[in-house]
Amino acid sequence: RIPLMSQTPTLDVLSRFLDPVADCLTPDVARRIVALRLDDQVQNRLDELAEKSSAGTLTEAERQEYQAYVEGLDLMGLIKAKARQSLARRAS
Repeated sequence: RIPLMSQTPTLDVLSRFLDPVADCLTPDVARRIVALRLDDQVQNRLDELAEKSSAGTLTEAERQEYQAYVEGLDLMGLIKAKARQSLARRAS
């Protein structure tokens, strides 16, 4: 099983570092960040690796690649959460 970055203190630390960045976001930039999606090629590769991970058939190189994707998704999720918080603060 691949350990997720969200299961470590790393995401909490990154969240604290990103708080001041979120304060710098304009509403337009925040909305654009929230709308970001993986391109089809990356999403297809991620889906392929996820299937192989579930089946237990990842090679070591694929496991490392999948780990990088998972960590990237965790980071992007955190950035999107900060953008949503920025939008919510401005709306209230």
